[in-house]
Order: sequence, then structure tokens, then C-alpha cells
Amino acid sequence: MSSTSRVRELSLYPQYFDLVAAGAKTIEVRVKYPYLAELATGDVIRFRIKGTDETCEVEVKRVTEYPGFEALLDGEGPSNINPTATRDEQLTNIRAIYPSEKEALGALAIEIGLLG
Repeated sequence: MSSTSRVRELSLYPQYFDLVAAGAKTIEVRVKYPYLAELATGDVIRFRIKGTDETCEVEVKRVTEYPGFEALLDGEGPSNINPTATRDEQLTNIRAIYPSEKEALGALAIEIGLLG
């Protein structure tokens, strides 16, 4: 593996994209899918609003694995994930995106910082 950063492209819903682009969302939540298993500090994520050309790039500062979304929210602090919603609202929103069989794969807290 070379020492250059890998760039990954991931889709985001508009409301979460706006929080990332504003620097207000510093933790991205994902299920531990196989394609994200090797995500590492220093990698670059290019977030794209689904179906648009609007993107923003962030650097991965840290990746932490949790057994599920409740443990992730408690470990990372809900305000870092979405400062506009309560912990319970976030848990409901995350589980609406990722059903329980996806959550069973494990949850990733990806600490991000805006580039540029």
C-alpha cells in the first residue's frame, strides 16, 4: 500500500451533507460494511449528495468501532454526530436508515475534518 491517501466517495442525505459542509458534524456514522473495513486515519472521504454533483471532502481523523448505534451515540456524544437532534431522535433516524440486521454488522464512528 502506498503512503498516499485513498479517496472514497460516499453518499449523504442533504441535511447531513449540510452539517458536514458547515463543519458542525464531526462524526459520521456508518455500518461496518466490508468495503469500509480498511478505512483509516488519513484517508479522504468525498461526500456527495445523492443524485447531485455537490460534494465536499473531509479527512478521516479516527475510526472507532462499536457493537451498535446506542453504544456509538453514548461513546461519541450525539452533538458531534448531529447538533440539531437529540440522542433519541438520532437513534430513530439512524435506525430508519440502517435496519437491525445492518446494525448487527457493527457501527463505525468516523471522526472527520473538512479539507480546504
